[in-house]
Amino acid sequence: MDKFVIQGGRRLSGRVRVEGSKNAALPLMAASLLTDDRVTLTNVAELKDIRNLGDLLKTLGVETTVGNDQVVMQTVDPNAIEAPYDIVRTMRASICVLGPMLARRRRAIVSMPGGCAFGDRPVDLHLRGLQALGARIELRNGYIQASAERLRGATVFLGGPFGSTVLGTANVMSAATLAQGRTVIECAACEPEIVDLANLLNAMGARIRGAGGPRIIIEGVNELHGTTHSVMPDRIVAGTYAIAAAITNGEVTLDDFPYDSLLAAIDRLATIGVHVEKLDPSADDFRCSVRVTSDRDLRPTAITTQPHPGFPTDLQAQFMALLCMARGNSVITEKIYPERFLHVAELVRMGAQVIRHGPTVVVSGGAPLIGAEVMASDLRASASLVLAGLAAEGETVINRVYHLDRGYQSMERVLQALGARIERVKVAKDPVVADAEVEAGTASAVRGAGMRVGAASFMQDDR
Repeated sequence: MDKFVIQGGRRLSGRVRVEGSKNAALPLMAASLLTDDRVTLTNVAELKDIRNLGDLLKTLGVETTVGNDQVVMQTVDPNAIEAPYDIVRTMRASICVLGPMLARRRRAIVSMPGGCAFGDRPVDLHLRGLQALGARIELRNGYIQASAERLRGATVFLGGPFGSTVLGTANVMSAATLAQGRTVIECAACEPEIVDLANLLNAMGARIRGAGGPRIIIEGVNELHGTTHSVMPDRIVAGTYAIAAAITNGEVTLDDFPYDSLLAAIDRLATIGVHVEKLDPSADDFRCSVRVTSDRDLRPTAITTQPHPGFPTDLQAQFMALLCMARGNSVITEKIYPERFLHVAELVRMGAQVIRHGPTVVVSGGAPLIGAEVMASDLRASASLVLAGLAAEGETVINRVYHLDRGYQSMERVLQALGARIERVKVAKDPVVADAEVEAGTASAVRGAGMRVGAASFMQDDR
């Protein structure tokens, strides 16, 4: 169990290439279950979650090779249908194997997923969507058991109380590619990662249109084939490093920056006094190079997280760290995951003046952050503490940074190359603490396992 030791107060400068998107790559990898042919993904970051999903695919009969910025997958045993608890509990994106496996192999047994622990995120919308396509689903002993002779096209509504479901849209869209007839997904997630998945599936022979909007139409086909696909840049990693430049009053150039996917975040950065300048105004907004600089005096702002194209919940914690440096009161309202504020208490330990009331936080910025020993609680909260440590006076120690390895490729090395004084330190692993974290990360999913499928009330799942 590693920790970061950061000596704050150093201005960052230099150049960084944004890595491939974790949130896009995981459903793309799961889509390899839809064909017996080889599927190759390039521009894949070397992350713990990528390795874990690769291990899961191996248990499902898919020969998987991860490395050299790519993943190569090919089915060798189409009869493997059980995704075990020991792997699925490590990340919620494991649920993405359910739809493809059910569509191609007619049966799927998938453990209820785990992941970061910041509130209940049941998978009811996934299951309801697959049921609409004709799947028979039971929940037994913490496992989802699904079967269908062949899925049939249908109209599926995927809206929930906190917006549409990204992973649910990925699951249903993937399954519908091999369903008989037409499927219409209403209130589909509009995130760029869904567009990337649709692009891969279409390259495999699927017939999908409308991805990126709230209605997706899929014409089912009899089979899909292999292909090679480049994973989109990671918009959350890009946003995090842009904030790293701003919070240290630095100047950083980011290559492969997904400008079009970050318009809401760029808008908020502009109100704060952070400038994201395209180096070539004629470049493709999907992947371009930008220079990030900031005014010396940052300004407060108001942020409300929303489904895409609104402000992304996965950048809420990082912006909170930045707003600690802005003079005045800022307001952050979390409308996707109202309990996603585990980083607040740790920022307060560093001198941040932050008050939470329900889903809203008021940040009274301008006072200096002071280095302290803090505890990382989830992936994006961990990133916010690193950002705070870069700006803080003195030394900051961040424990349990293994969360970061799930979503950022060698973050400490990237920051070191930009001039940060940050070091990864190996510490002895406490098995009691580790087990407690696993239990916390999966508790909400396991509680949802007892819910009767087909009940009148369905709650929102992981985005």
